[in-house]
Amino acid sequence: MTILLNEDGQLLRIFIGETNKYGRIPLYEWIVQQARSKGMAGATVLRGIQGFGANSLIHTTKILRLSEDLPVIVEIIDTEKKIELFLKDIDHAITEGIVTVEKARVRMYRASGKKVTD
Repeated sequence: MTILLNEDGQLLRIFIGETNKYGRIPLYEWIVQQARSKGMAGATVLRGIQGFGANSLIHTTKILRLSEDLPVIVEIIDTEKKIELFLKDIDHAITEGIVTVEKARVRMYRASGKKVTD
């Protein structure tokens, strides 16, 4: 099944730590839930093995320096308009990290045709 999505899309990337929370749930989980509830085209969460942010502390999976706050990237694809509206909705929840938006040329956006339920 092919779903229409404008070829001129945008890629939203939200770089946060895996211990960042929104209320009692991980922030990355809350962001994905919000994206789904707003009808965004798709979202993916990636867990980094090493990184640092504005505070310059290195977070890593190396055995001698076990970190419990590894970098997490939430990627969301959709149209420019929907990305901008979504950013306004979640802005208050991102108290640290970095958010980027870049152009994305959407070549395919397909679903299996199976209906997914909660």
